[in-house]
Parts: sequence; structure tokens; C-alpha cells
Amino acid sequence: MQDIVIIGAGGFGREIQWLIERINKRECVWHLLGYIDDGVEPGTIVDDLPVLGNMEYLMRYEKPIAAACAVGSAKTRKLLVGKAKQNENIYFPNLIDPDAKIGERIRMGRGNLICAGNILTVDIALGDFDIINLDCTVGHDAVLGDFVTVYPSVNISGCVCVGDETELGTGSHIIQGVPIGEHTVIGAGSVVIKEIPAWCTAVGSPAKPIKFSGGGV
Repeated sequence: MQDIVIIGAGGFGREIQWLIERINKRECVWHLLGYIDDGVEPGTIVDDLPVLGNMEYLMRYEKPIAAACAVGSAKTRKLLVGKAKQNENIYFPNLIDPDAKIGERIRMGRGNLICAGNILTVDIALGDFDIINLDCTVGHDAVLGDFVTVYPSVNISGCVCVGDETELGTGSHIIQGVPIGEHTVIGAGSVVIKEIPAWCTAVGSPAKPIKFSGGGV
């Protein structure tokens, strides 16, 4: 069994603990050591597992160890992964719930977390460190960049392209062929029927940008 830690001891971190436990029920792959969290006191017990320490603790780790970054915020997840990458002993596996239905022609990078109830069909490309939360669908030929967060019950139709560090809110729907720019947030329950630019927040049905930030206008 391979040692693994979960970065982030919040609610989604506990869901990733459950995901890892479900993987191990099918095949004993992971020895789950505990959590890494900058905001929780080391030694605190979270769902029967200890918080081992903060990111500085992990960056000093001297043996090969897997890590799953269970932080929903794309921006924060990227920062934490960037820190962890400074330690060459840390590697980032793809974790896929046994209940997820994944087509054979799926390409993905590393560090992706795919939760229970998801359906990913054919010829889909995922980048690195994407999160696809519970009960989502991803259609044919969809492309998701790096550090994309797909919250629960999102429907992504075929030929959709989602830019890096974009977050798709709970219950949102994206119709076929629509591109969504990088660093963008789609509000919960929104329906995306036309292109959404980068660096914005878009909400509604149909979804429309309501504000821009960062590298946007």
C-alpha cells in the first residue's frame, strides 16, 4: 500500500477520505496517514484521522508520499500544490471513485479528483488538479484546463471548453459547444448558453457576466 495524505481538513477533505476508503474496499491501494492543514492544530482528529501538520511539515517530508489536494477554491488549490511541488518526494495521483463511470478514451493529467456518481463519456481531456464533485456529467469531446473545480450536479455538454482555474457552481448547466474562459466563476444554478469570457463571474439563466476581476477588463 502507498502512503497518502489529504491536503485540506475541511468538508471536502473528509469526502476525499471517503473516496479513498471506497477505493480501498475494492482494492487495497492507499495507506491514508492523515491530513495536512495550515489552519488546524496538529494532532487534531478529523473523522478518525490526525492532522499531521501544516504545509511546512509536508514540504520537509523525506519519503515518497502521495497527496490529494482537497480544496475547492481553484486559486487556493493552485497555491497549495505549488508549495507541495517544491518537495520532489510528493506525487499527485488521480483518484477516481469506483462508482464513477469513465469512458475508455479519457485523457487526464495528474492530481485529479473524480467523486462518486459522475459520468464522463468519450474523448474528454482533463488537465491537472481538476475536481469533479458528486453527481456530474461531462459530455463527449469536452476539454477542462488545469485547476478546474466542478461543483456537485453540474452538467457539461459535448464539445465544451473550460479554461484554467475556472469554477462551475453547483447545479449549473453548460450547453454543447460553449467555451468558458479561464479564472471565471459560474454561479450555482446558472445555464450557460453562449461564450463566457475570462476573469469574470457569470450568473443567471441565461448566464451573463456581472463583474470582472484580475486579468479581466
